[in-house]
Amino acid sequence: MIDRTIAPQFNVVEEVRLLQPEHEVLQNGVDLFVFNSGEQDLVKIEWVFQNLNTEDLHLPLLNIALAGMFLEGTKQYASAEIAEKVDFYGAFLQPEYSFDHTSLTLYALNKHVEKLLPIVKSVLTESIFPESELNTYVRNNKQNLSVSLKKNDFVARRVFNKTIFDSNRYAYSPEIEDYDRLERSDILKLYQHQINAGNCTIFISGRVTNQIHQTVRKIFGDQWDARPLDQTQQRMVDKGSQKGNLILIERPDALQSAIRVGYQTINRKHPDFSSLQLLNTILGGYFGSRLMSNIREEKGFTYGIGSGIASLKYGAFFTIATEVGVGVTNATLVEIEKEIDRLRNEPIPIEELNLVKNYVNGAFLGSLENVFSHVDKFKNVHFVGLDLTYYNRHLQIVKSSTPETIMNTANKYLDYNNMIKVVVGKMVG
Repeated sequence: MIDRTIAPQFNVVEEVRLLQPEHEVLQNGVDLFVFNSGEQDLVKIEWVFQNLNTEDLHLPLLNIALAGMFLEGTKQYASAEIAEKVDFYGAFLQPEYSFDHTSLTLYALNKHVEKLLPIVKSVLTESIFPESELNTYVRNNKQNLSVSLKKNDFVARRVFNKTIFDSNRYAYSPEIEDYDRLERSDILKLYQHQINAGNCTIFISGRVTNQIHQTVRKIFGDQWDARPLDQTQQRMVDKGSQKGNLILIERPDALQSAIRVGYQTINRKHPDFSSLQLLNTILGGYFGSRLMSNIREEKGFTYGIGSGIASLKYGAFFTIATEVGVGVTNATLVEIEKEIDRLRNEPIPIEELNLVKNYVNGAFLGSLENVFSHVDKFKNVHFVGLDLTYYNRHLQIVKSSTPETIMNTANKYLDYNNMIKVVVGKMVG
């Protein structure tokens, strides 16, 4: 009989075997990665495009609008026709915009893929962005932004990003008047430049039959001409001299204050990134973290507080985020500083470190539940110039970390005095 009073033995993850894709360069130069795994007759196909010329701060809204209007009509299909056909075949077609990429993703049953790919081809090669749809897009997004700007958490996130990234591409957040300056001709120009075989990477995953593989190769390789890219050289963003300013946006009627604390940091390509990720988990990266234990469980200041690292292609940032009652705003900042100082000055107990290591290992294994998860892991490293060996190096660094290495990492990368603090609400308590 199992003794429930004794915790099960920890099993250290020594190595993981991630799915290696089949890589092929199509006739037009498109990189095609195929992850053939799974028992269901289902595939996911992604067309990923790098966001170009984003040093011009007018362009991020064009990229956002381009992704938002991807399915609003082509020379062959009206927006309603695209939606009806995708729905008829029980498929899912979704555009997405992120800091570094714009993508289009199709989920479909194998038997319907050949009927859906011509629709995708039309979206990628002959979208027209109708003026009427653009007017609707502008009106809806202005209204949504007006509502969001009343939310403290939304404003804190915008101000935080603008402050830490200053004038580079990652700082951009659209203003209401920016939508009024959107022109169909500008979106079309960006579309013709960016949504281009010469700027595309395709990922196919699931139960990929030879017929599906050949159809994708034909439609998006042989029948899709690449255009030359006139791309400005992109570079890592400048961290500048980061100073720990406190930015208060006072809202007299606020019952809660939204807090953001952090600054720019290293990204996944840096050799210390895995150590910093482990440190972040200890501080605020899981439910039992230092910040949660103190500020939620012990003090009762909030329902939730966490920290995270966003690794981007040309930069990265560390942030702590929470919402608290206005009466404990200042007290919360004091406790955040205390928890950072503890990590810098006190070795973490070995029991806590082992707990976090096992949480990190378990969370990593849990994130590999299906073939689509393996694709996400691959994209995370591929687009920054790394390969899948990164993950086993990451696990080895986690395994070998000691209280001393955690403290050294904290002293190197966590300095509360230099962190930007953004408070939207009231500075009380």
